Amino acid sequence: MEEDFLKEAEDDLRTVEFIRNYLPQEQKEKFTDDDLFYFIDLLADYYVESGLLEQEPDEDGFVDIDTEAIAEAIAKRAKADKYGDFSAEDLLWVVQGELEYGEEE
Repeated sequence: MEEDFLKEAEDDLRTVEFIRNYLPQEQKEKFTDDDLFYFIDLLADYYVESGLLEQEPDEDGFVDIDTEAIAEAIAKRAKADKYGDFSAEDLLWVVQGELEYGEEE
């Protein structure tokens, strides 16, 4: 169990590093590493709660992912959690970076 926790923490660290490199320069200044860890957790929650992980791929093997809706949802959640007031437009970069990281694994 401890080994699983360490693997997950290591993967989160690699994800944050990937997203940090993915962000355009003007976006990098808007997010701390702690912010990115927080949003990774929110994204994981969103994927589970929305049923996105259970969607069946289309005939070409793709699942339709509305990144704008995801960014809006995590912006609302951050505000509701009193974590901060982030724009969905800015968070779209984080969502896209996290999805790109997932594709590269």
